[in-house]
Amino acid sequence: MPTPKKRQHRYNPTSEHFKKEDYPFYWLARLNGRYTMAMEKALKKIDMDIPRYRILFILLDNGESSISEISTHAIAKLSTITKIVYRMKADDLVDTRASEIDGRVTQVSLTEPGRRMIEKVQAATSGIIRESFNGLTDAQLSKLNSTLERIFNNLPED
Repeated sequence: MPTPKKRQHRYNPTSEHFKKEDYPFYWLARLNGRYTMAMEKALKKIDMDIPRYRILFILLDNGESSISEISTHAIAKLSTITKIVYRMKADDLVDTRASEIDGRVTQVSLTEPGRRMIEKVQAATSGIIRESFNGLTDAQLSKLNSTLERIFNNLPED
């Protein structure tokens, strides 16, 4: 039986006991890559992409949000999100307005065509989402989310 210290070193790429299959970031990278490829393929069929998908669903969940808030949740540069939001506005998926509290802040909200696009996205991606969690209980998913959140919060912000 490996000692606790030796077991812990299997997760550390600088250790002689390291095994990539025991490294959570190995699986996270593979998971993200496979998820991204599947989502890109499904979204392409409805003329959508992942960055716009993220923005739509952030707005669906949060309601009206500032471009800065969207950038934080999407984990993307503010300048990138700003460009995408204004392209989405030109496509009538979102609307923008200056914040009533601070005119320097741009607030973004869904339009009716944006809500209809969310319905199309949900229909196009529901199989991917359903299959990815196949065989997992609510308790397992809850534990997974709390573990991932903890790791996320342990990492430096920049």
